[in-house]
Amino acid sequence: MILPWKILTSADYAVSRWSGGVTTQLAICPPQAIYADRDFLWRVSSARVETETSDFTPLPDYDRLIAPLEGEMTLWHDGGAPVRLTPFAVHAFSGASATRSAGTCTDFNLMLRRGRAEGSMEALFPTGPMALKAGPQEEMLALYCVRGSCIVSGGKACSRLRAGETLLARRSLPLLLEPEQGAPAALMLCRMRSLG
Repeated sequence: MILPWKILTSADYAVSRWSGGVTTQLAICPPQAIYADRDFLWRVSSARVETETSDFTPLPDYDRLIAPLEGEMTLWHDGGAPVRLTPFAVHAFSGASATRSAGTCTDFNLMLRRGRAEGSMEALFPTGPMALKAGPQEEMLALYCVRGSCIVSGGKACSRLRAGETLLARRSLPLLLEPEQGAPAALMLCRMRSLG
C-alpha cells in the first residue's frame, strides 16, 4: 500500500549550527530549497538554544511561530516588552523584527514566506482518539512527535509515529490519532498553505 503521508526520521533531517546553538530542519518546501538561500515557502524546524542569551537570525521576508518544547525562553522584539514563553506556548512574530532571546531550551519553529504562504501551529496532547479534520487539497500538515508515540490512521492506511519523528501529509484526508498505552503523547501540529 502506498501511504498518503511520509514519516520523516532523523536520517531525513538537516542539522546546522547557528550563533546560539543547533537547529534541526525537519521539513522545507519546496523540498530542494536551501534555507540559507531564503527561497523557501515554509520551513519546520527545532532548535536547541545552548547560550543564555542569543540573537535570532533576521528573516525579513518571513513570518514566524515559535514554542519551547523543553525549558522556557523570553523574547524581546525590537527592544520592546519581554514575552515569556513556557513549554508548548505558541508565539507569532515577524522575522523582520530584531529579536533577542534569553533562556536555554529546545524550541519548535514554523517559518512562512510572507504573502506567499500562510499557516498555523499548535500543541496536541491526545489522551484518547483524536480526529483531525481534512483540510484543503493544497494544505500540508506536519505532525511532530515530541514525546510518547501515536498510531495515525487515515482511510485504510495506518502508521506509528514515534518520538522525534515527523509525519508530513497533504491534507485532503481526515486523520485519527491514537496515543499508545503507557506513552503519554505530546505533538506539535503545523498547517501550511501556499497562496501562489
